[in-house]
Amino acid sequence: MTAQEAAVVRRRVVVEAPVERAFAVFTGRFGDFKPAEHNLLHAPIAETVFEPKVGGYIYDRAVDGSECRWARILAFEPPDRVVFSWDIGPRWELEGNPENTSEVEVRFVALTPQRTRVELEHRHIDRHGPGWQAVGDGVGGGAGWPLYLARYAGLVKEGR
Repeated sequence: MTAQEAAVVRRRVVVEAPVERAFAVFTGRFGDFKPAEHNLLHAPIAETVFEPKVGGYIYDRAVDGSECRWARILAFEPPDRVVFSWDIGPRWELEGNPENTSEVEVRFVALTPQRTRVELEHRHIDRHGPGWQAVGDGVGGGAGWPLYLARYAGLVKEGR
């Protein structure tokens, strides 16, 4: 595997839902499937907010009111795709320089009127600089995107 190939994590899941619903659950209920222990704040997370617009943020708000904006919405095209930055560096701290962040694209592909494939690509991980492989290992490993997508698929299946 080349360094360029290692700098991309791809995962996918198929859900039994129309594409519009698959998109709405992913963006509207992101905080319901994001693990609460994935927290850069000094207090427990009260909620995770996904602002549904270009220029919006994904951020965690703690029970003490503090906030951590860890992603920027780069593209928002319902029901087809959403792209956001990943502003968390190799030491699992916020990265303030946008040029040193990676990005996540999530595409929603209708397979049938009631079935959607969700394709996630976390790319440009090498932009995080020295130690970037830790980011790739983290988001690609069992507690990363596979966990998020499994929890997401569970929410879709519940039909809530």
